[in-house]
Amino acid sequence: MLFSFGLHSSLLLPFAVPGLLATGWLLLRAIRRSAWPDALLALLILVPTLSITQWMLGFAGWYDSHDGYSTAMFYVPWQLNLLLGPAYLLYFRSLTNQEFGLRPRAWWHLVPGLLKIALFAVALGYDLGWWRGVLGRPLPYHFGTKGPAANGLESLLEPVGYVIYGLLPLYGWWVLGEYRRYRRYLDDNFSDPERLRFAGFRQLLLLQGLSWGLSLIFEVLDAVLSFGYAESWNYFALRGLLIYALIVVGVQANYAAASSPLRFDPNALGDAPDALDAPSAGVAALSEGLATLAEIPTAAVEAPLASLGTAAILPERAAASSGPPEAAPALPVELLAWREKLLALMATEQPWLEPELTLTELAQRLRTTPNVLSKVINAGCGQNFNDFVNTYRVHEARRKLADPRFAHYSLVGVALESGFNSKSTFNRVFKKLLGQAPSEVVRPKS
Repeated sequence: MLFSFGLHSSLLLPFAVPGLLATGWLLLRAIRRSAWPDALLALLILVPTLSITQWMLGFAGWYDSHDGYSTAMFYVPWQLNLLLGPAYLLYFRSLTNQEFGLRPRAWWHLVPGLLKIALFAVALGYDLGWWRGVLGRPLPYHFGTKGPAANGLESLLEPVGYVIYGLLPLYGWWVLGEYRRYRRYLDDNFSDPERLRFAGFRQLLLLQGLSWGLSLIFEVLDAVLSFGYAESWNYFALRGLLIYALIVVGVQANYAAASSPLRFDPNALGDAPDALDAPSAGVAALSEGLATLAEIPTAAVEAPLASLGTAAILPERAAASSGPPEAAPALPVELLAWREKLLALMATEQPWLEPELTLTELAQRLRTTPNVLSKVINAGCGQNFNDFVNTYRVHEARRKLADPRFAHYSLVGVALESGFNSKSTFNRVFKKLLGQAPSEVVRPKS
């Protein structure tokens, strides 16, 4: 019988079947679109799906059928956890760089897992091809369903299974380190990076860490209490939740990555402290940048702001000044001209009203390179690109909130009219720069 429906086998079906279907769909899409994120996400889904499928078929009677079904159970590499850590690392890199490709250095991460698959293929060829097919000998193990190569391979790989308990946390730490550098990359290149932060991916790593911890606890308890198959089933049922998380989070992340010009190189950034992890330094830099921007003679940052409660952030001398901004001491002389052009462009064309504005697009308008523009913003304004652009947006929103002509606008309407792409980003940035939420601002009546 192909499948024996029972309590344990049936309850694993809702995890195994969607996992296999999602894997196949992603692989077909990866081939059709030449998309590495789809291929690597398929691998991430396949690893837990295979392990759950093994237990599902085991409870369905395949190990006890003592025929070809039992033989199949011994020659499929069901446990491919050696690929899990490398797959997370390579998947993250494929998400954050549209030029990603599996170059030789990347393939080395997959060697342990691929070697395990190769050993199963060798065992299959020897036992069923040579031992059984050519020599005509019966398979001597497990009621005549298992050959000598598979039997020896099982003993050989048993200690290797414990390697994953050290390998997976290592790769997890590696990915989190690159994710921290990726956040800096987003702030340096995008004015609205929220959907590109892949927050779900971080949660997915935490869920994977939880699964790893539960597996470790299970192994310890199993060694002490000698669990049976029924107790083991509970762990694999819990692991099935990871499959659904991978499908939901992964498909969303793949879509966001495919529609964005991401070119993140984890080796191109230094080990400077993350601005998001140093609030005091970030606030100081923002205050300095706001003071600089206040000196720009534009309607968005002139004297009206002083009457809107921003005196605590904008020095009086800056708010009253109408001359060109002074150069920051750290700005090299050769970049002064670019700084003046940048501030003039921001004042006249107001590109910050475009929600999806990027560093590359702004550099093209200035007819310079993103690298030069980044240096001008960092050294000349004391901010990264994201904070630099959002400062203009907050000033514009603050002006509109104080203008009776916009009194009938909702906060979402003010946010969208000021260049923000979502209310959540508007609230967070507004409070970060001005120390109060937009809803706390007293607005005039229309």
